Amino acid sequence: MRLGVNIDHVATIRETRGTSYPDPIEAALLAESAGADGITCHIRVDRRHIKERDIKILREVVKTHLNVECSLNKEIGAFLKTVKPDWVCIVPERSEEITTEGGLDLMKVSEEVDNATREFKSSGIKVTLFIEPDSKAVELSSKLGADAVELNTGSWCENPTLNKFRKIEEATQVGITLGLEVHAGHGLNLQNVGYIVEIEEISELNIGHSIIARSLMVGIERAVSEMKERILLGV
Repeated sequence: MRLGVNIDHVATIRETRGTSYPDPIEAALLAESAGADGITCHIRVDRRHIKERDIKILREVVKTHLNVECSLNKEIGAFLKTVKPDWVCIVPERSEEITTEGGLDLMKVSEEVDNATREFKSSGIKVTLFIEPDSKAVELSSKLGADAVELNTGSWCENPTLNKFRKIEEATQVGITLGLEVHAGHGLNLQNVGYIVEIEEISELNIGHSIIARSLMVGIERAVSEMKERILLGV
């Protein structure tokens, strides 16, 4: 199971003071050196943390794979098609939200997602759709041409009931049956990630906030290696 480290909140700290530091590029390199299997970042419409400059440099220096989260904004889509990250993960986005609040409502935006997916894939970029752990949403993701789905674990992390966990399991199995890669993320930390690791068919976890928060205490390399070890051991 791969670990993708989201470096957004390194840029968040940078932007609170309008400085050039801390640099998310340095964080990405340290994360890779500590065992990260990929680097994830989210370029938002309001550019509240990650900027175009960051993605351009990340594309040049990341040695694992670069996964960029984005909304259906056409300007951002056009930019990413020129930079060509390895993966694009399409997510819903509201200007008022503190962080991504839930998965895509594919029934409402199916046409836009279909068009964006076709354009990204024609540029050689693999596409993930960030969705709720729901079998119908997984099926629709497959019909829309996604290469992978990322299941939103946020609701389960906030209230880890057995029913919610089973929905993640069921959605994973549907995705694998349909030939999709299944990723997961949102709200995962050292205390709860072991449960998700039990679902062996999930191929990638994208984790940001808890790793960056932990890095303030122990450094990013140790924070990444601790998470990597927890994922490998499954405890």
